[in-house]
Order: sequence, then C-alpha cells, then structure tokens
Amino acid sequence: MVRGYIDLMKLRVVELLLVSTLPALVLAQRGVPPLGVTAATLVGGTLAAGSANAYNMVIESDLDRLMARTAKRPLVTGVLKNGQALIFATLVGITSLAIFWIFTTALATLLTFIAIAYYGLVYTMALKRRTAQNIVWGGAAGCMPVFIGWAAITNSLSWSALAFFMVIFFWTPPHFWALAIKYRDDYAAAGIPMLPVVATKSRVRAEMWFHTVAMVISSVVLIELAKLPTWSLIVTVILGAIFAYQLLQLQENSDSYAKVAGKIFQWSITYLSLYSIVLVIAQLVK
Repeated sequence: MVRGYIDLMKLRVVELLLVSTLPALVLAQRGVPPLGVTAATLVGGTLAAGSANAYNMVIESDLDRLMARTAKRPLVTGVLKNGQALIFATLVGITSLAIFWIFTTALATLLTFIAIAYYGLVYTMALKRRTAQNIVWGGAAGCMPVFIGWAAITNSLSWSALAFFMVIFFWTPPHFWALAIKYRDDYAAAGIPMLPVVATKSRVRAEMWFHTVAMVISSVVLIELAKLPTWSLIVTVILGAIFAYQLLQLQENSDSYAKVAGKIFQWSITYLSLYSIVLVIAQLVK
C-alpha cells in the first residue's frame, strides 16, 4: 500500500519540475541560494506536485482504466480507493503549503496553492477532456515551479522569472505531444482530445515547430535578461538547433513517425535538463 501512495505522486514527473526550480533559485539569488530555503522549496515543491498528481489520478480514475499506459496505476488496480487517495492528496498538499509558509515566503506559498488548484481544476477538470489545446494552457501549471522558486528567494517576481516561465510554457507542448504521438491509440480509446488524436500530422508538426521556436527564443531572452555570459548563449542556441534537427526527422509519411516522436520526447527532457545546468553554472561563474 505504501508503494501505491508513492505511485500516486508520479515522482518521475516531479523530477522535471525540480529541474526548473533549482536554476530559478540560483538566478533569483544571483548566486548560491540559502540551503534552508533551497531544501524547503525542493521538498515543498515535490509534495505540492505529488498532491496535484494524486488529485489528477482521483479525477481521472475512469479514464486511466481505458488506457494501457495507465492500467497499473493504484486506483485502477484497486491497491488504493479513491477516498484514500483524496485524503492523501489533501494531507500532502497541506504539508507542502505549511513548509512554504514556514520556511520561505508568503508569495511562494500562494503560488504553490495556485499551482495545485490550477492543475486539478483548470487542466484536469476543465481542459483535458474538452480541447486539443489542453496541454498548451493546462501546461502552465508545470511552469509554476519557476515562479515559486523565484518567489521563495525574493518574495517577488521579475522579467527574468517571466522569461523562464515562458521557456517552460513553450517547451511543454512539443514535449507532451511527442509522447501523445507514441500513445495516440491510448488517448483515442479514452476519448481524450490530445492534438495528435484529433489533428492531422501536418498540423501537429507545425504546432510543435511553433512552440519549439518560441521556446528557443524565450531561452535566449532569459540569458540576456539575466546578463549571463556569452558562452551560455552559444550553448543555448546549439541546444535549440539540436531540438530543431530532431523535429526535422518527424516526417508525416515515415514508417518511423512514432519512433522519432519518442526520440523527440527524450530529447526534450535532455534539453530542459542541460539548459537548466547551463543557467546554474553561468550564474555561479559569471
């Protein structure tokens, strides 16, 4: 049963959120952030994301039963009941908010609450089943760790924080659509209107290109706003070029269409991870 509660939090997804939280802390501090605030933000952020993911599983337990990729989730297999998961999600969420309130700032606490509520109410309940643009606007919840990390240090936000937010905002759709291409049949079976399910391959490819270009531009803007060294700008452009090269391989009539999409999904994770490392190093050594 303990394993079931851990699975509710989808910690592998949470790792990506923490990848963007740490550079936000470093950039906001303009150096090494206080250890206590860093630990509280990372632990609190993990619990907040875990809470949101658990609520998501409760709300979507009916859909998870229809998809092969989610058939082993604890509410589908019966390891846990919806009521148990709901109580767990609430307790974990409250603990997260308490950590932020005690050890960080009021603004970081408020933004954490907004992130949990937005993911559950706006994305999961209002958007996901109703529009092919669900991940575009719903994905804003995944951008919130940037604001939360920034606010944990400064109790405020800035243009640099907004630029970093937009990097994640534009990164999310091509990242998730690549996964949705791979699991298109699953989403179709569940009646979820992910873009690769309801749109042509050419439209999916075009929208992935739009968001990728916007992501790279936002990445460059952040480097400039944060006044980071020139080498970090060069590395950022190279990373963006590799992302673009991956997209070029996504040919609509190719037999390897889904396989290439899987590679794009993996590279998107690599892009965000490497870009975050660049931000941290560039800030610390400049």
